[in-house]
Amino acid sequence: MSDFQTVGEQFCEHYYKTISENRDDLAQLYTEDSMMTYEGDPIKGGAAIMEKLNGLPKISHKVITFDAQPSVGDGIVCMIGGDLIIEGNENPVKFAQTFHLQKGGDFGYYCLNDMFRLNYG
Repeated sequence: MSDFQTVGEQFCEHYYKTISENRDDLAQLYTEDSMMTYEGDPIKGGAAIMEKLNGLPKISHKVITFDAQPSVGDGIVCMIGGDLIIEGNENPVKFAQTFHLQKGGDFGYYCLNDMFRLNYG
């Protein structure tokens, strides 16, 4: 039962480290079947998702909450909440992100769905 938890935590740790240190390596986590919704903007396919991610400023994340659940087809749903810091701005912004991981890809799982929102309030 805890395997999905461990895999989800490892995926998220890798994702947030990679997005701040070597963003191009995130391409291995997406396929042409992957879809991202970034602040309400739907993006389909690994190449388009990477174009979006590479267009973002340098950022770092601090994960505060993490939840994982198993899903159909041995998938994993991960929900993350935390603080995002944009380079040059010392004030963190709250964010929420959900990943739906599916079996396959270079690491045993790939990101089929990725939903991201900044939390203003």
